[in-house]
Amino acid sequence: MHFDFSQKVKDLQQRLTAFMDEYIYPNEQRFYGEIERDRWKPTRVIEELKPKARAAGLWNLFLPDAEGGAGLTNLEYAPLCEIMGRSVMAPEVFNCTAPDTGNMEVLARYGTPEQKERWLKPLLAGEIRSCFAMTEPAVASSDATNIEASIVREGNDYVINGRKWWSSGAGDPRCKIAIFMGKTDPSAAKHKQQSMILVPMDAPGVKIERLLTVFGYDHAPHGHGDVTFINVRVPITNMLLGEGRGFEIAQGRLGPGRIHHCMRCIGVAERALEVMCKRVQSRVAFGKPIAEQGTIRADIAVSRMEIEQLRLLTLKAAYMMDTVGNKEARAEIAMIKVVAPNVTLRVLDRAIQAHGGAGVSQDTFLAGAWASVRTLRLADGPDEVHTEAVAKLELGKWERRSAKSGSHRI
Repeated sequence: MHFDFSQKVKDLQQRLTAFMDEYIYPNEQRFYGEIERDRWKPTRVIEELKPKARAAGLWNLFLPDAEGGAGLTNLEYAPLCEIMGRSVMAPEVFNCTAPDTGNMEVLARYGTPEQKERWLKPLLAGEIRSCFAMTEPAVASSDATNIEASIVREGNDYVINGRKWWSSGAGDPRCKIAIFMGKTDPSAAKHKQQSMILVPMDAPGVKIERLLTVFGYDHAPHGHGDVTFINVRVPITNMLLGEGRGFEIAQGRLGPGRIHHCMRCIGVAERALEVMCKRVQSRVAFGKPIAEQGTIRADIAVSRMEIEQLRLLTLKAAYMMDTVGNKEARAEIAMIKVVAPNVTLRVLDRAIQAHGGAGVSQDTFLAGAWASVRTLRLADGPDEVHTEAVAKLELGKWERRSAKSGSHRI
């Protein structure tokens, strides 16, 4: 594995960092201020910066398709996603924010020409937003076979019924389309019962019941929707790939989606460590700078060591996805999905501790970042599910080696 980035990637890193310095960091307070004045209205600052990012060639960097995106591999995108992860507002400015990225990849990979024209094209242009309706409040959605929402064929329509929550992005008035997962055939094989279908958010019967908070943060104007779908009718042409292929689509979607979260986590952790170092050098306690306290120095050192390990495992997972595919890289994807948020949370916690009361207030990005990253231990599968997958794969390797050698070596 060679992690020496190409000149193309290095150039993009430099341009992206320069854009962040010139436009993103100086506008963060304006971004938060606009949200406070009108919580569920898209911010003007984001809309003003998107054309600048597009003109700078820093647009749709996540998409491997060179026609609609930057044509980068997962490994090439990793350092860029890390940079964007340093600011809450940055990914949207570059049209690289979840869940739109995953939904665009689904449409690019599985959508019909008509579906791409109607939904993918405006998503790629940053004109609309989207959400992903999969998780349900009534069942343990960590096992997606539990999903109870129904998709029933009636003539030239499908009739959709169900309740979904954590449909992130549903609160945004620009959210025009949902990718909905439900059962089309409960009698089929376990992983062939589910399908994914496109549901316009303005279709009769779609209702946002409430917007959920994350440790008290409502993440306006993005929001996490608790949404009911009651006898919603959509044409049969809205089906993605075909009936019974929902799991197939989900696996294709979740690989890149999971690792993008991990890439952004590195950026969060790096920024947390930076503000921690700045803080402890500007404060004095018990007669000397906090930076000279042994426990603080240990926290800084351990944070750096953990971030470097996190980055290397992320790059390895990205490299594996590029070279052998998501299926063969499933252990690496599962491992990084557990490691990334846990490491980032530890770094954030140390930075919060070093800031004292300021660390848990709105005066730094730390408290909000901690709340967001904590959700990643649940989003796209909880830690326990990924840990179980890693254990299963590891035991399988041991059993195959034992069967081949005919003995159990210790």
